[in-house]
Amino acid sequence: MDVYKSLQEEAFEANMEIPRRQLAIYTWGNVSAFSPSQGVFAIKPSGVPYDSLTPESMVVVDLDGKKAAGSFSPSSDTETHRVLYREFVRLAGGGDVSIRGITHTHSPYAVAFAQAKMSVPVFGTTHADHGAEEILCTEYMSEEAVKNNYELETGNLIVDTFRRQNKNPLHMPMVLVAGHGPFTWGKDAAQSVYHGAVLEEVCKMAHITLLLNPNQQPLPDYIIQKHWNRKHGANAYYGQKK
Repeated sequence: MDVYKSLQEEAFEANMEIPRRQLAIYTWGNVSAFSPSQGVFAIKPSGVPYDSLTPESMVVVDLDGKKAAGSFSPSSDTETHRVLYREFVRLAGGGDVSIRGITHTHSPYAVAFAQAKMSVPVFGTTHADHGAEEILCTEYMSEEAVKNNYELETGNLIVDTFRRQNKNPLHMPMVLVAGHGPFTWGKDAAQSVYHGAVLEEVCKMAHITLLLNPNQQPLPDYIIQKHWNRKHGANAYYGQKK
């Protein structure tokens, strides 16, 4: 439908960044683009190779899980995306939380931390530039949850992890699901993929750091805060003035 054309195009372009950035191979991974005004998101179709995708093949789904447009079945991770769009609004305090894109990849270093069931400490300024706290890894999903509705419960697990840790998803736009892999989000679909690429690089750096020094401690908080604030604080000065 033409009414969803721009949303499908946004989702398509973001999904094509996954193979470009080597964040997944074959049909692995997916990106969605959310339109709050329309109450729907466009997402990659399930099991379709990246080189076969078109904007028209993006599937449009509403927040109740009903398909609004598209001839394909949506990604098997659609329920996870749906939970995050719905629940992150509440976690971030309501209103327009500016989370309009979600990415799931199977990038090797991020998956390795997820498989090791390890959160990622802030070892250096690259991490601090994009998040002033550790990247959380969830607990394993319970057997009961897996048997219930695996993808929906994956979303619930992510939300519960942020809620129990009293974390705001706007402050750290990425998470690792234990034994599974990463999910990232952003102000649009493109930024959510960007955060997926950042997460992979940060995990790669953390992995190398732990190989060199298994006892390495996180960066001192005053350095973490300096790097976070110079890009995101009230007096940020990184980049060009608009």
